[in-house]
Amino acid sequence: MPPEVLISEVGPRDGLQSVQATMPTAAKLRWIDALHAAGLREVEVASFVPAKLLPQMADAAEVVRHVLSLPGWTVMALVPNRKGAEAALRAGAHKLTLPVSASEAHSLANVRKTPLAMVDEVREVLALRDAIAPQARVEAGVSTAFGCTLQGAVPEDDVVRLAVALAEAGVDDVGLSDTTGMANPAQVRRLFQRLFAEIADRTGAAHMHNTRGLGLANCLAAYDVGVRTFDSSLGGLGGCPYAPGASGNVVTEDLVFMFEAMGVSTGVDLAKLLAARAPLQQGLPGEPLYGMTPEAGLPKGFVQELRHG
Repeated sequence: MPPEVLISEVGPRDGLQSVQATMPTAAKLRWIDALHAAGLREVEVASFVPAKLLPQMADAAEVVRHVLSLPGWTVMALVPNRKGAEAALRAGAHKLTLPVSASEAHSLANVRKTPLAMVDEVREVLALRDAIAPQARVEAGVSTAFGCTLQGAVPEDDVVRLAVALAEAGVDDVGLSDTTGMANPAQVRRLFQRLFAEIADRTGAAHMHNTRGLGLANCLAAYDVGVRTFDSSLGGLGGCPYAPGASGNVVTEDLVFMFEAMGVSTGVDLAKLLAARAPLQQGLPGEPLYGMTPEAGLPKGFVQELRHG
């Protein structure tokens, strides 16, 4: 039987672009190999942006080429615009993800464009995808969907309106991102319910941050209303460099443990997932890693029944 939820590991992109150090490419590939061995079946491996902006991602094309040699998973790349999309598609990425901020202030800081201008950019990316790699999928993540450190509150109507515009533009799915760690479970439940009502099965992933300790609670709220794809980062690495005060993706180890303890299968081997912290730590010596499950260990008598799709 296939897993009941998809854990989309974003550490190699979201995590690594948020730390000061640059992980050597060989170390990055060893870490990604360990993630694959643990049973993760979707991974965001790189961001196709100019190396002078994010030197941590300068090896993006090389990383994608290596990761494509590992069977049975979806290789995803973040792209901010058409130029990045072309580079990612030429490298062979299976899936592109574009961040489109619901907050105008954050959008201008992050990509120097308004949210509506980004919808036009998404249309250009879709046209390019259709022309050169029609098999690739394109998703949009509505960032700052739950609040913005620059703008403050983000009206829910703005979030839904933007998600509908992206779906109408033709993306395969639209997720919601708690870029700044401001979400709460009631808000998550409400917004995803509205999304399902408006765009149905194009409703995509929940990308939550643990900035205020509510990451898992927010993931559970999203699960309760029908979300089945969740972004997370091994060791909780990550945050947005253009959203001051935002820190910490949901910890993959804790997220997998929560679902597996509930009897919801992820297809991820917890023991191998915990072992994948070692190559991460070796590649980023001194970088703090987070997670309650790795610290506490698995409960006595805990037995994981693995189901792989």
